[in-house]
Amino acid sequence: MSFWEAYFWPGVLMAVISALSMVVLLVAIAFLLYGDRKVWAAVQSRRGPNVVGPFGLFQSFADLIKFVLKEPIIPSSANKGVFLLAPLVATVLALSAWAVMPVADGWVIADINVGILYIFAISSLGVYGIIMGGWASNSKYPFLGALRSAAQMVSYEVSIGFVIICVLLVVGSLNLSDIVNAQADGIGTRLGLAPSLLDWHWLALFPMFVVFFISALAETNRPPFDLPEAESELVAGFATEYSSTPFLMFFLAEYVAIVLMCALGTVLFLGGWLPPLDVAWLNWVPGVVWFLLKILFLFFLFAMVKAIVPRYRYDQLMRLGWKVFLPLSLAAVVVVAGFLQITGWAP
Repeated sequence: MSFWEAYFWPGVLMAVISALSMVVLLVAIAFLLYGDRKVWAAVQSRRGPNVVGPFGLFQSFADLIKFVLKEPIIPSSANKGVFLLAPLVATVLALSAWAVMPVADGWVIADINVGILYIFAISSLGVYGIIMGGWASNSKYPFLGALRSAAQMVSYEVSIGFVIICVLLVVGSLNLSDIVNAQADGIGTRLGLAPSLLDWHWLALFPMFVVFFISALAETNRPPFDLPEAESELVAGFATEYSSTPFLMFFLAEYVAIVLMCALGTVLFLGGWLPPLDVAWLNWVPGVVWFLLKILFLFFLFAMVKAIVPRYRYDQLMRLGWKVFLPLSLAAVVVVAGFLQITGWAP
């Protein structure tokens, strides 16, 4: 096989698919941001975005134009190179994690056997963009926000790691597609029921599903855990000195990470692209539609939490992560492993 057939054309095809996937993802995030603002407004009995385009649907694109056309301001005392590199690092890392995310059976850019480790590694690196931005700003509020973010993300990554281990014990594979396919049968089918949503891991590992959801809020600096950018305490946290496109990139990286956590929760606990019931008329619906609907459901929960739960104090945030979630998730690993060993259900 020649170089062109073995490497060049597959590389070109992967680059084209990656570009198309990124465009679809960014457009979807624009409308998810619109939905987030609409949910928040509805909870507070407001209208939300309703001027730009029909029902305000183009508000996110208007905001994009506004940010891009603004003049970027760089503080005179800032480390200019690192200051501009930080939002780029945050955005690139957030987008890179989507390379291994399967949105349907066979619909994935890179179906690697250690996909879950890849996502965990990339999401862990995401904190570096925030740390770089906070330090390079050469200002107290951004620096405090960066320190908070580093401590917060490290604390809750530990819990997410143990939650993922519980799922891997049940599945026996690090491949994300295998994790989805393993949920085609579970507790429901073992009890003699037809394949359904009762087989998904949300039921068998419900406490871990709750821990994952709350930890994902903290991992992505999402309210009520938005302490790194708490405007009531730190002006705007690590992004205080940012404006124009660099601020937009930080904002984009945060929402890409939020949607990634929704997608990861869908794969780990909600059956990925599997329909809620294994019946003909539901199987006719493309798997990508079910995957997107489940992401929307989790994102709606994210939006509702943002609207109704007051912000935690930082000591409460740390206490929840280290004194509640860490022992709980560690105990869950022991319980799940013991249960699988005793019952013989281990893969």
